[in-house]
Order: sequence, then C-alpha cells, then structure tokens
Amino acid sequence: MKKKIVVLTGAGISAESGIATFRDSNGLWENHAIEEVATPEGFRKNPALVLEFYNQRRKQAMSAQPNDGHLALKALEAFYEVQIITQNVDNLHEKAGSVNVLHLHGELFQSRSTLNSRKIYEIDGWELKLGDLAEDGSQLRPNIVWFGEDVPNIIPAAQHCAEADIFIIVGTSMQVYPAAGLIDYVPKSVPVYVIDPHIPSMQSRKNLTFIQETGSTGLKQLHEILRNLSIKLSDAKTSRNFE
Repeated sequence: MKKKIVVLTGAGISAESGIATFRDSNGLWENHAIEEVATPEGFRKNPALVLEFYNQRRKQAMSAQPNDGHLALKALEAFYEVQIITQNVDNLHEKAGSVNVLHLHGELFQSRSTLNSRKIYEIDGWELKLGDLAEDGSQLRPNIVWFGEDVPNIIPAAQHCAEADIFIIVGTSMQVYPAAGLIDYVPKSVPVYVIDPHIPSMQSRKNLTFIQETGSTGLKQLHEILRNLSIKLSDAKTSRNFE
C-alpha cells in the first residue's frame, strides 16, 4: 500500500501561473474592497458587481496553465497516494491531472443556488449572469465560500490530515483559518515540509523542514527527495522479503 501524502496549497502556487493572489497589501482585490465582492452582504447589495467580478476571475483562469509545482504534485502519484487540500478556487490542480483534490473555499467553475448550498452546478464557459436560475428558481451565485460563511469541507480535510504519512504546505502564509489549523490534525510523528519564499510563522514542532523557494522550484526539489525515499523504502521491503 502506498504511503499517503497530504498537501495543503495556497495562493502562492497559483500566482506562478498568473492567477492574481487574493488581496494586495492595501487590502484590495483587483481594486475592490473584500466586503464588496467576497461576502454574502456584498452579493445582496450588488449581485451584478459580484457576478461580473467572478466572471473576470473565471475568464482569467480559463487561460491559465498549471506550472511545474502542480505537475510535480501530479508526478508524486506514481509513488504515493496524494491528497491535495487547496485554499484556491481555480482548477489548476485538476488541469495538471491530480486525482484527489479537495477545495476548501469552493470552486470557481461552479455555481450554486442561493437558497440551497447543496444544489451545485458546473458553469459552462466563464460567464454567470443575473437571471441565471437554479432549479429551485433562485438566482445562481458563485460556489465560493465567502467571508462569514461556513467551510463545509474542513471536516473531511481534517480527516485526511489525521491520516497523513507526509504533510506538505506550499504557497500559504498559514494565517487564514480554519485552513491554518489543519496542521494540528497531523500526527506529531509525521514529517512536515513547508515550501515558501517567506517562511510562515509556525509553532515549532518536530520533523519540520523548510524549503525557502517558490512553489514550482521547491516542489521539484521535494519531488526528487520523496521519489528517492519511496524507492529506498521499496528496495528495503523487497530485501526483507527475500531474507
């Protein structure tokens, strides 16, 4: 049975593919206040603005391509069971071919009913407009977890973390909760690799390795480390079987 790698990814890995990070240093997202475009209140106040905002994000994401970091995670599936937990709403992990991807904050290319969060629909293309309705007659909204809303996938994410044999953090500052708290579910004996040009502020724990690189460079380095480790473990197991 393959060992299980659990990977928590954030905006940093998508930024290398040209996807704008969530907010600038001045607190704006593409010149909009977060409250205008990423809260239920903002949607109620100006749904047309919010829909157009995400239309533009979707249009941008359609042309974005996975980078070497995304591809390195896909390549690890040859040696490990790889579960990705992403804070990103784009589909770059899926474009890279990753099999197991759990989106914490929703998916950009999905819409959902404003009355029933379980009624979710795939978006054909990049545009979602006023007057596009769910089967219950309600206006469709982006299937994005906005500020002030529950994060339904945090429970299965925590379960994956508890099952990890190796845990990787890449492209996230570990400042946004509840995602930042997922590391607390990782068993203390499990090795944790953190890839980021700016090392996040984290509580000290055993088996913690920092790789101070961008996601693409750091993941290529880590891919070689973990590939070689898998080969060594496999060789050792084969050797024991022949003793």
